Amino acid sequence: MGILLCEKGLRPRMWGYDREQLMQIALRRENQKFLRGYAIPEELSFEPDDERIMAGSDLIVSAVPCQYMRSVWQRLKPCVPETAPIVSVTKGIENETLLRPTQILAQVLGESARYAVLSGPTIADELARKLPATACAAAHSADLAETIQHVFSDGVEWLRVYSNTDVTGVEMAGAMKNVIAIAAGIIDGVGLGDNAKAALLTRGLAEITRLGLAMGAKQETFAGLAGLGDLVTTCISPTGRNRSFGERIGKGASVEEAQRATDSVVEGIATCQSVVALAKRHHIEMPITEAIHHVIFNDKSVRAALSDLMSRRLKAE
Repeated sequence: MGILLCEKGLRPRMWGYDREQLMQIALRRENQKFLRGYAIPEELSFEPDDERIMAGSDLIVSAVPCQYMRSVWQRLKPCVPETAPIVSVTKGIENETLLRPTQILAQVLGESARYAVLSGPTIADELARKLPATACAAAHSADLAETIQHVFSDGVEWLRVYSNTDVTGVEMAGAMKNVIAIAAGIIDGVGLGDNAKAALLTRGLAEITRLGLAMGAKQETFAGLAGLGDLVTTCISPTGRNRSFGERIGKGASVEEAQRATDSVVEGIATCQSVVALAKRHHIEMPITEAIHHVIFNDKSVRAALSDLMSRRLKAE
């Protein structure tokens, strides 16, 4: 996102909790861990100091992994400008509280209408290559959603952002698709074919939609960019962390081995726990998610999980 904002003639600043890592990126002008091969423009600066990074900010983008959001924002809270909108690009659900990212922000920083979400099928290296992409900006305030829409779209020909006011739906879709992506990776690893993956995406979207509606989301959100769009991309992209993690399991790696082979946080692992808990709270049936939960946390074999899914009682679609 920082590189994209530089393309618009802006001068964004980047903060990170790991000062040493941040300074290495600043020195090399390249994020060798997550975006190797793409030069970082000089207009993007790096600031490890909490107070200086927040001073004078007009807009804040929060990209902290969900399970670490609370501690990071509690640290930054004394420095956050009261008027700056905060746009979350985090996808997940906090395990202890079952809160979405914007709910965590509101709980830590105070209830307000200044939180927004940017979500959708936006693979980082494709954005860096300026390949066409779309996203969804969501906020409870239509005005704020449209403001974020223009901030990221105007002057950038390869990214088109749509606005939305269904924050619950956009965040739930973005979180839950990572669990289905793990299942998609398992299918790839085992070699079950395209028919199986098509069935997974279709029935996975049905699960996502059922829980989302029970939590107050809008049906149309799940057929849009944050729902179907992000789900398809995450389940087919060879670079996706969650799909790759699942593929390693499908090829015979243990959960621990698959995690160690991944450079960054696999959000779908923690999210799977939260989604199962939310499904129980709302009395929603989510067989695919439950099967992945059993594989990751209960040592169930992939073969047994697949057998249970395929032998479930037949019913109308």
